[in-house]
Amino acid sequence: MLLTISTTHSPATDLGFLLHKHPDRFQTFDLSFGDCHVFYPEADESRCSVSLLLDVDPVEMARGKKRQQNFALAGYVNDRPYVASSFMSTAISQVFGTALSGRCKKRPELVSQPMQLEASINVLPVRGGERFLRSMFEPMGYEVDIKQQVLDEQFPEWGDSHYFSVTLKNHLTLSELLNHLYVLIPVFDNQKHYFVGRDELEKLLDKGEGWLETHPEKEAIVRRYLKFQISLQNQALDQLSENDPIEDDLSESEEDQVSEYALEKKVNLHDLRLDTVCDELVKSGATRVIDLGCGEGKLLRRLIKQWQFKEIVGTDVSIRSLEIANKRLRLDELPSFQSERVRLFHGSLMYRDSRFSEFEAAAIVEVIEHLDPPRLSAFERVVFRHARPSTVIVTTPNSEYNVTWPTLPAGEFRHADHRFEWTREEFQHWADSICDRFGYTVECLPVGPIEPSIGAPSQMGIFRLMSANQLAEKLKAVTTTEATKAGDKATDNISTKELSQ
Repeated sequence: MLLTISTTHSPATDLGFLLHKHPDRFQTFDLSFGDCHVFYPEADESRCSVSLLLDVDPVEMARGKKRQQNFALAGYVNDRPYVASSFMSTAISQVFGTALSGRCKKRPELVSQPMQLEASINVLPVRGGERFLRSMFEPMGYEVDIKQQVLDEQFPEWGDSHYFSVTLKNHLTLSELLNHLYVLIPVFDNQKHYFVGRDELEKLLDKGEGWLETHPEKEAIVRRYLKFQISLQNQALDQLSENDPIEDDLSESEEDQVSEYALEKKVNLHDLRLDTVCDELVKSGATRVIDLGCGEGKLLRRLIKQWQFKEIVGTDVSIRSLEIANKRLRLDELPSFQSERVRLFHGSLMYRDSRFSEFEAAAIVEVIEHLDPPRLSAFERVVFRHARPSTVIVTTPNSEYNVTWPTLPAGEFRHADHRFEWTREEFQHWADSICDRFGYTVECLPVGPIEPSIGAPSQMGIFRLMSANQLAEKLKAVTTTEATKAGDKATDNISTKELSQ
């Protein structure tokens, strides 16, 4: 298995100082599972490349400790000697350990200097496909070039394999690049050649410091890195949540909160969506609001800063998400005048719950697309028939906008857990059907930058409960329409009978 790291930093040979490996030498390191060779295919002032070639000894690997295998000969018949896996991460830590930890004796100023770096992995096994691979690197600013390997070139009808050749480009420090590779390479195929225990949790937190706590796929990374060991996974997520920087001080004064609310919001879609929903809830005039599907509490954090709201509640089907929300909101540390306003509880949008009926406004942000279509009707009854808030705000992706993301294959959803994604027409049709059945009006609005022919990346429906007068007018209009249709049908029948005579 081969990893090559290149740079066009000037002078490019600074890479040799950072790695503590001289470009003119071919070096071999004896590891417990084979040999690791380090050499420089090119090294001059304009471009320098270093290759780490790992030669895994299959005999030594088979002689290792007995581990649970998928079949009897798995220790002898497997892809481990040929693909980047936990063996590669171990080689990085042992051979490039000084660079990984951000140390350089001769040129310490290089450690913190970002440079243009390119990393190529010749064969990377990815359980999850191209979208999963991109979701790991692209949020950190990498330009990702991917080539998927076929199962067998002589039999193309067998289709593609789960092996990829990957090239990553980014402007960052060498230590950051190596830490990203160290953590993520074993994540892709979810296999490790050694026992995963408490020490692996500490390695993950150490190598993930500064980037993992804010990574949008951190839960998937933690689960796979720790091989789905729930106790270790929960410990890791707890510590990462504590390290996650919280933007707002929830105990600040009302004057400070009003001032901060007036500041310009971030323009990225996630924050823009939450800010827009918060603004609409303020405009609704409600004083008691509930976030249905609150997740880790990011909308709740915004709502707490609005003193118009006397009661703020978040509910979610995931107990784990509620635990994280509780920590991020620091509910146990809030002063009494704040803690009396905010609470969390566990609940499902699939079942009628009397606690949902206590609120004037409800927010349902990027939730419905995670529901199976047959279960959507249950959600509709729970929210619009039984809970019946005066204002309901629903956001969901606009599938028409997906064409603007070149990394998203045609016909695929933005997230693996999405069960559907609607066009603007489909969302409007669904919203109108809600109004017809449950006595609401709706206003559908775009969220995010608007493209003329495809709209915005997200769409929002603001549902408002009809007043008694509005319902009476609607009933009158429906009755009149039905009577007219019945009269027209009777006239048509008479005319047909007369003509037949």
